[in-house]
Amino acid sequence: MSVKRPGIDDIETRVVQTNALAKDDLELVHQLFDVSYRQANHAYLEKSFSRLRYIAIATVGNTPVGFAVADVVETSLPRMSGPQVVNLAGICCVAPEFRRMGLFRRLEGLAADASGVSRAGKRVLVCGRMAHPASFRTISRSPAVIPKYGVPLSDWQKEVGLRVAGLYGVNIDPETMVVIGDGVPIGYPLIEQEVTEEEWLPFRAVNRDRGDSLLGITWSPDAPKGW
Repeated sequence: MSVKRPGIDDIETRVVQTNALAKDDLELVHQLFDVSYRQANHAYLEKSFSRLRYIAIATVGNTPVGFAVADVVETSLPRMSGPQVVNLAGICCVAPEFRRMGLFRRLEGLAADASGVSRAGKRVLVCGRMAHPASFRTISRSPAVIPKYGVPLSDWQKEVGLRVAGLYGVNIDPETMVVIGDGVPIGYPLIEQEVTEEEWLPFRAVNRDRGDSLLGITWSPDAPKGW
């Protein structure tokens, strides 16, 4: 007799402020982080909570199946007039048996929506620190994405990258958009996705042993003139 595998409709979600995570929730998040990363660095994860205000958590019954950290802010950006909407994606981990169900995007969206900053009808700067080319794949298809391997960044793009790095509370090499680590690994993603040699190219300067990642940035639905 076969047992029905839980589906997307069986998943319950909730959003919690990162500065109000209960001990049980933190243990749940650590459990998922450990499933998704070899040598998962809990201190790195918790440091991100000081910058990104919301975490969406998914469970099936009492079993944790995913979480995503994110925030949306309105802030000034170099060479742009008025406040701009900036979507800051953080770590997202989904249990292996629940991947490829759209849960990643669903959780990121819930955490971002909790900020209360409207993105409807607005141009949004979409940002994320990427641990693996598979994570970069979605936004790398955007014509406005930076970095692109072999394409030098403009002074404006470097300035925006530095501003976004400040929002995340990290240091970057503005020439490559590599987020410089603290000297210890974040963790090594346990991902079973095929990645092409071309997709690895933007990550050539990323030193995972040092705790580096890649800051990816794009605009939605389109980039401002001159980008």
